This record gives sequence, C-alpha cells and structure tokens, in this order.
Amino acid sequence: MKVINVGLIGFGTVGAGVVKLLSANALLIEKKLGARLILKRIVDLDLTTDRGVEVAPGVLTANVSELLDDPEISIVMELIGGYEPARTFVLRAIAAGKHVVTANKALLAVHGEELFTAAAVKGVELLFEPAVGGGIPVLSAIRGNLSANRFSTVLGILNGTCNYILTRMTEEGAEFAAVLKTAQELGYAEADPTFDVEGIDTAHKLCLLVSLCFGSRVKLEQVHTEGISALSPVDISFAREFGYKIKLLAIGKQDDGCIEARVHPTMIPLSDPLADVNGVFNAVRLAGDFVGPVMFSGRGAGMNPTASAVVGELIEISRNILAGIGRRTPPLGYLDASMAQIPLKPMGEIVSKYYLRFSVVDRPKVLSRIAGVLGDHGISIESMIQTARSTQESVSIVIMTHEAREADVRAALAQIDGLEFITEKTNLIRIEDNLE
Repeated sequence: MKVINVGLIGFGTVGAGVVKLLSANALLIEKKLGARLILKRIVDLDLTTDRGVEVAPGVLTANVSELLDDPEISIVMELIGGYEPARTFVLRAIAAGKHVVTANKALLAVHGEELFTAAAVKGVELLFEPAVGGGIPVLSAIRGNLSANRFSTVLGILNGTCNYILTRMTEEGAEFAAVLKTAQELGYAEADPTFDVEGIDTAHKLCLLVSLCFGSRVKLEQVHTEGISALSPVDISFAREFGYKIKLLAIGKQDDGCIEARVHPTMIPLSDPLADVNGVFNAVRLAGDFVGPVMFSGRGAGMNPTASAVVGELIEISRNILAGIGRRTPPLGYLDASMAQIPLKPMGEIVSKYYLRFSVVDRPKVLSRIAGVLGDHGISIESMIQTARSTQESVSIVIMTHEAREADVRAALAQIDGLEFITEKTNLIRIEDNLE
C-alpha cells in the first residue's frame, strides 16, 4: 500500500486530537483513501507533557527543521496558532514544496494574501477548513457543492465562548463577569479571553467567509468589530419581551456593488433557527441565489471536532497527490485572477433597525424630547417600553426603531446623551429581522 508522510507543528489540544484520530481510524482512512497516512514528525517545544496519546519513539522533536527540511514529508499541519512563528513556518513549508493544512484563522485573516500567493506560485495546496467552525464543513461546501451560487449573505455564530456566555446569561439572567469566570473554570474561555469576548476571533473567521462567498479579500481592520462584554441581563430580558434573542453575529452581505462585513451583538427573532444555536455550538447560514438559505451547525471548536476537519483536509490533499493533480480547487473558491476588490460599505451607511435603551431621570417630557431628537434625524419609532417608577435614581426607556442609517442614529444618540436627564450612555443593539 502507498504511504504518504505528514508532519505536525503544534502538539497542543488539537494536535493531540489529530494524533488520536490518525491512530484510532487508521484502517478506516486507508479504506477510503487507498493509502496509509504516516505521521512522521511532530514538532513542539514541550517534549515532556503527557497528551494522553502514544507517539512512536523519534517522532516528537523540538527542532522544526527536522520536519520542514525532510523531503519525505509531503503535507504539513500547522496547529500552533498566532501570527509568528506560524507565518514563517508555513512559508518555509510552501517554499519546500509541501502542502499545508492550517487551523489558524488569525494568520490567514492578516497574512492570507501573502500565503495564498506563495502557495499558488509553488503549486501547492493551502487548505484551512478547521479555521472556521471547527468540525463544521462549511468552507468545503462553499468551495464545492455550493460553488455555482451567487451568495447575498453569510451569517455566523462563530465563537463558542461567546455563545456559551450569552446562552447562560439568557437562561439564568446572570451577569457577564460571573459567566465568564465559570467559562474559564470549565475550559471554554482562555485566561485572557479578549480575542473571544471582544469579537476579534469572530472577525478573523468572517474575513475568510466573506472572501469565499463574495470573491473579494477583506482585511481584518476593515471589519467593524464589537464584543459582548458590555451586554447586560437587562438588555437580554428586554430583547425577549420584544421577541428576540441576542447573539454575537458575524454578518457579511453583498448588495449594490458593496460588501458589508461586521461583527457585533445582534438581536435576531426567536423564531429563526440561529436563535436555537446555544452553548458552545457554532452555526453558519448562507443565502445563495439558486440553493436559497442553507445552515450548517455543530461544535465549532475542541479537540475532536477540529481534528476531524484537519484530517479531512489531509485526506483531500492526499487524494490529489495519489491522482497526480494539484490545486484542483482554489483555496478561496475563486481563481486567483478573478479575486476582486469590492468596496466595503462604511459602517455609517449601514441600514438597520435598532434597540435603544435610555437611562433617564423619571420626570415629565423626557420621552417627548428623546422622540423629538430621533425624529429630527429621520429615525421613526416602531415600539417602546418604559419601566415602572422606582426608588432608583433612573428608569429605563427602551425604543425599537424602524430601519435607519447608522450615521443618523449615532448623531442622534450623541445629542441625546448630552441632555441633562440622561444618567448613563445609551445602549445600542442592532436588529436583523430578515436573515435570508
């Protein structure tokens, strides 16, 4: 039987899952591939920690050159994450004529153009299914079975940490800080959770999804990004009263020659399937002109789901090697020469419905003055709730607007927040009613 040698850089949680999968399902993979995948070298700085999987003597090394300079290794898996040294290692692998599989969404979001160009020049594959949605095969579907469609929207719940926190806040009325601490204790959140809870991890993934769906590269700094750390159980409760649930949503849209790319807490109808994606699960929803709405859901991270996606890409590349072909499918779905630079719509030009929660001193004419400022900026009110009087210093007035331009809403809030009866900065959450 033919043998294909592979190498692994990064023996952390996902790396250990890859080793476990290659061992546990070796015979199954051989039956499907017609060849044997041999993990010839694993590179990691930590050579002593027990990962719970057996590694043959001589396979584990701290010297990356033993892998990258080995002509017998055909495919390299990069699973260390971050920008450097991951970028350097991937470029060295490509220069050596090796195919690459990576789960590193941050690397591709920031340095993707350089890496994809290098792979194209060298004629090798650079695949990254595990970088978005863990074990959910959404990227393969976009590049493959759905490739005949023109996509209008791509929406995603793409961070299990945030989704877990929001689920607990919704179900229990708990505060953000308390749920985050529990998530860290359970291993769902990192010691420094900034990339997750501030939406940066989700923005990395959205960059890749937008490129695949719309054929235009988007830089991370172009994606409007907000996290969930400022969300309050009060807002979650009001959302439910209006028939919505709050999710950290990645939103990509293409319309009128422009692309929208934004990540922020979003109210979505309770009746929408995305509202039922809870806990650490992820989901991606696409709308194609012929296929219509399609949704993929599953575990978006973790040892086994992500390992499944990594090894799936190994098998895909190995099939091409055995058939003597390469780069049958462009990594971003579009031919390199066909990738465009479609302009991004400025955030101020976004049109949405809005949830606005005002904290005000309870006295006459407050509501009329707020409504007057909104009206002066062309913003009409769809519905409103005012909390009952209390002994507290302020009460809440919650307004749901009709569709309005972001710049107009921001200008109105800047004026309202300067009024003498406002006790806290107004809280704004965007609403997406039509998710198709």
